[in-house]
Amino acid sequence: MSTREYSPEAPQGEYAAPAASGAIEATLTIPGSKSLTNRELILAALAEGPSRLLSPLQSDDSRRMVDGLRALGVEVEEVAGDGAFGPDLLVHPASPLTGGATVDCGQAGTVMRFLAPLAGFASGDVLVTAHESALHRPMAEMIRALRDLGVDIDDGGHWSLPFTVRGHGHIRGGEISIDASASSQFVSGLLLAAPRFDVGLHLRHTGARLPSVPHIDMTVEALARRGVHVERPAPGEWIVPAGPLRAKDIAIEPDLSNAAPFLAAAMIAGGSVTVAGWPPHSTQPGGQLVDILQLMGARVSRRGGALTVSGGRAIHGVDLDLSAVSELTPTLVGLAAFADAPTTFHGIGHIRGHETDRIAALAANVNALGGAAEEMADGIRISPVPLRAGSWRAHHDHRMATTGALVGLRVPGVVVDDIGTTAKTLPQFTQLWDEMLGA
Repeated sequence: MSTREYSPEAPQGEYAAPAASGAIEATLTIPGSKSLTNRELILAALAEGPSRLLSPLQSDDSRRMVDGLRALGVEVEEVAGDGAFGPDLLVHPASPLTGGATVDCGQAGTVMRFLAPLAGFASGDVLVTAHESALHRPMAEMIRALRDLGVDIDDGGHWSLPFTVRGHGHIRGGEISIDASASSQFVSGLLLAAPRFDVGLHLRHTGARLPSVPHIDMTVEALARRGVHVERPAPGEWIVPAGPLRAKDIAIEPDLSNAAPFLAAAMIAGGSVTVAGWPPHSTQPGGQLVDILQLMGARVSRRGGALTVSGGRAIHGVDLDLSAVSELTPTLVGLAAFADAPTTFHGIGHIRGHETDRIAALAANVNALGGAAEEMADGIRISPVPLRAGSWRAHHDHRMATTGALVGLRVPGVVVDDIGTTAKTLPQFTQLWDEMLGA
């Protein structure tokens, strides 16, 4: 396992995905979880005193969250830590938060859904905006929910970014219903801020399907670590009492979803890949990789806090509902392209509203290389046929880019058109990919 320092900057432009020259044997350390880093940053900003985040993710998404908190008056200090991927973060809360600010969310869904409620605690106007490629991302339910809770929002009647929150230093809170079918981040964003609402929060989800439930479990667990008990009287219902958030130092787990393409590489190229520091218990959706990769033919073992995935005799076609773990879809589509039978993934219609329409982009990329992928309203079906060299489009999407690199292990001549998109959650991707391949 390497102990060297990694650059926080991702390379830009086209990336000729290296083909595997033989079986892989590698042990890697993966940077911290984006989902945990951004949740803990929000909670630290609302806590009773300073908190330190150990080994947090340093990426475009996490930097957007830090910059947004700083714009609202929160002091976020970089301090030397023990990790190879950058400093720890020491967070000093501010109360009230500062108005007269602009929060630029970039392409980060967690930033737009988590910081919008905090803007209501500011003493003045806060403009919430994003990169032009992310202005389409669903925000109507968050705007509607915040208005129901007493927040004054001027969105020009568009129910989308950009919008201005006219902060009055507090949020009333109370009982509301929302449809979070488009993103579980609506629920998480409200739960994270709820302890600071005047009367807390009683939240009900009214939609037919609630995606990415593990991410909501992650939010509830993060609140519990800071002394807030969230009641769950029924599925899709949460009650958060008003009260203080405990200041606490938190160690951030490795990002298990970012580990997915590395573990999948062992199945495509043969050999084994070990990820150090794999937690024994995790609410991250990537924790379910163990079961999914085994279903698809991998051998999986744990030893000494590390997880090892080894390639089996074949990659198996499967029929899986990925609604709880939809962020794993791009990597799993990459595997399915080399399976021994057709694969269907469903329950993932909501990923059409991510950085790009992931279902359409995955199908288009596989088909452009001579494959056979069929879009469904709620999923994708892949029939494995030999692939050929060609361009793999990232579509401003980090997970699309890493899937192109994964496919390129088996198909020489695959070129990812913009590897720089990996900076969103894993700017060290190409360094770690080369390290895995022994470069």
